[in-house]
Formats: sequence, C-alpha cells, structure tokens
Amino acid sequence: MKQCTHADALPHPEPVPLGETCPECLRDGTHPVQLRLCLTCGHVGCCDSSPSRHATEHHKDSGHPVMRTFEPGENWRWCFVDHVLV
Repeated sequence: MKQCTHADALPHPEPVPLGETCPECLRDGTHPVQLRLCLTCGHVGCCDSSPSRHATEHHKDSGHPVMRTFEPGENWRWCFVDHVLV
C-alpha cells in the first residue's frame, strides 16, 4: 500500500488559514464547491469539483504537497505528490 512521504515534514501546528474562502474564486466571480487548506502555507482553495480547481492549481504553482479538507465536520488529508489519503 502506497503511503505519503510528506506528512512527517508538515508544520505543527497547522498553518492558520489565510482566509475563509477561495480568494481566486472571489476574484473570478465563481463559487467554490468545497474548500481545501494547504498544510504548508494556509492557502484556502476550491476543490477539483469546482470550476477552476484552485487547490490543485496552488499545489502545481507552489509544490506544496499536502492539503486537508476545509469543510466543517471533515478531517481527511490528501497528498498531491503521492496521490494518497494521509
């Protein structure tokens, strides 16, 4: 079973979210379906079910490997590099 090779390098505590919603969606006038929090820098981006997939775009631009859901009541994490739940 494949494992995430990046989880041990994540900052503790988690970074403070840089906002309450996806700033790129606000800028573009689109609506996020669900939100994701970058666990390296605190960027909040929209999920891949959203029109522009800003969380994935943030990973591609920054190289930051792991995000977690930013939805109430959820706590899963995803590693973009290893393509696994953390």
